[in-house]
Amino acid sequence: MDLQNLSMSPKPSLICIFFIIFTSLVNYILSLDPKFQACVPCTCGDGPNISYPFWILHDQEPFCGNPNFTIICKDKNPVLTIVNDDYIIKDIFYSNQSFLVANAVVYEDTCPAPLHNVSLGQTPFNFSLYNSDFSIFYNCSSKPYYPVYELDCASNSAHHSFTVFHKEALELHNYSLESCRSLVDVPVDVGVNFTSLLLMNYTEVLKMGFSLNWSAHDCSSCERSNGRCGFENNEFVCFCHDRPHLKTCNDGKHKWIKIVVGVGASLVMVFIILGVIFLIHRRRMKKKYDPSISLSRSISYDPSGTAVQERGSSYFGVHLFAYNELEEATNNFDSAKELGDGGFGTVYYGVLRDGRQVAVKRLYEHNCKRVEQFMNEVEILTRLRHPNLVSLYGCTSRTSRELLLVYEYIPNGTVADHLHGDLAKPGALPFPTRMKIAVETATALAYLHASDIIHRDVKTNNILLDNNFLVKVADFGLSRLFPTDVTHVSTAPQGTPGYVDPEYHECYQLTEKSDVFSFGVVLIELISSMPAVDISRHRHEINLSNMAMNKIQNHTLHELVDPSLGFESDCTVKNMITDVAELAFQCLQYVKEMRPSMAEVLEALKDIQHRDYVKDKEEINISADDVVLLKSDPVPLSPDSALNWNISTSTTSNGSR
Repeated sequence: MDLQNLSMSPKPSLICIFFIIFTSLVNYILSLDPKFQACVPCTCGDGPNISYPFWILHDQEPFCGNPNFTIICKDKNPVLTIVNDDYIIKDIFYSNQSFLVANAVVYEDTCPAPLHNVSLGQTPFNFSLYNSDFSIFYNCSSKPYYPVYELDCASNSAHHSFTVFHKEALELHNYSLESCRSLVDVPVDVGVNFTSLLLMNYTEVLKMGFSLNWSAHDCSSCERSNGRCGFENNEFVCFCHDRPHLKTCNDGKHKWIKIVVGVGASLVMVFIILGVIFLIHRRRMKKKYDPSISLSRSISYDPSGTAVQERGSSYFGVHLFAYNELEEATNNFDSAKELGDGGFGTVYYGVLRDGRQVAVKRLYEHNCKRVEQFMNEVEILTRLRHPNLVSLYGCTSRTSRELLLVYEYIPNGTVADHLHGDLAKPGALPFPTRMKIAVETATALAYLHASDIIHRDVKTNNILLDNNFLVKVADFGLSRLFPTDVTHVSTAPQGTPGYVDPEYHECYQLTEKSDVFSFGVVLIELISSMPAVDISRHRHEINLSNMAMNKIQNHTLHELVDPSLGFESDCTVKNMITDVAELAFQCLQYVKEMRPSMAEVLEALKDIQHRDYVKDKEEINISADDVVLLKSDPVPLSPDSALNWNISTSTTSNGSR
């Protein structure tokens, strides 16, 4: 054997090394539990992501879901049968165990006319509180004078059929319900305002669908442990990579033991081969390793990120924190230091070694994908500098065991805390302070939009306040870091209930005008001190946006305003609040083209904030013919729209006089 040639040709040893490692990896992959692989979430056409407790017949195995949640993929629509009626699933909200359905008849028949009430029977489903009754009257002897939705296909010259919300209003208009042969109540999830409903026809209203809640084992714990939920032997099962488990996978310990054992055995064989080669050629091997190569290898994989941090490194301008440092700063992510919990992760209070107070967002593991893209997007967010945006200090290394974002800590809570939370006190947040909060929040959002960033989760819980009540908007641009098709995150890509743009709810297209709608809800919160969603309110007023639109349209704004603001006693405050409510009304329009831009909203707010209302002593004249505006404003330009007037300083000023 020519030892010199052997020393110059390391190919046989490399082949052995790669073969051993490859064999170990193949063995690990082949050991994956087939049920874990079978229960991968899937879709039916363009419908929502289907995963436990739902499962698709013929496309998935029965153990992937609960038998009561069996879906049939029909004409590229996910169809669920409930008590002999078929319903198309329009959306699924796994975080709060609810889903939106519409009767399949509405899409299949030319004259969809349900003949019986929706029945849930002995199923694990129940009606959501967000639904409103849409009453269908058949074969009535006369037609009411009250505005209704005509059902022409089920009417003739002698008998009239129609639908209406709030059937009690018919009796108030002296219409006899006994003149109708039958009545069917259909639930509808009304995610739009009253004006938009009037522009729809009967079929379009039914296609909005209604919301149902379900009762089943919560899958979140299993998913957080990297498992997939299933249902076997009449009980919930968490399928793991290599075995089933009843509740969670405890994936970390078991998986790492298996990996360590497999890799360890491979390394032993590698070291034996390398040892033999080294003993044979140690006198011939005089090359020293390149120090730069040694250094790169030493930091190529560093779960803690310590090596990177000790060198004070950064990634394209993004400061990289050591995982160990953040673990120490948050006392090992102590639950007592939790500041909040959102769609992308949990936020913890921490103190760095240099004394800085920080908020550390610990991202959920199932979102930690596309690391290179993640780092590039973080780079974009760290470039954003504005006095009304929370500063993003940096994140952990891309090689860290977890992806953590590090923000500046804002000590005075959120706007939600001060309006209707733990820090709320009557009179503690006067209206001038609320106007300042509105202007500064609008300033931050206008800056984001000018930077081509859509916030996508504007809400009072994401508007922080420092000790001087300076606004710091948080969580901006987080949705840039992840794919928009993430299904189990309801609060970020899909927004938060009560703030979600209703047009996005139908079209799934988030735009800058989606932020404008959410900000309109924030404005209503600022003048009312009420939360965006409150299930203790009347069912038609659970959503604050619906409640506000109705109050404004019915000229009962005083019923909406927080009494502590002096709406009835201070003329200036009354005029300012009226103008803010008018602006919020524009932001809350159902059709996004009818909403102003964020820059226009900011201009209008500044005008309201600095206008001299003392000189304006004319009374606000509300015309009886004006069904939507608070004051005597220009006549709408289009008969199809109740609000086609321009947002500008001049228009707003004229509208208040």
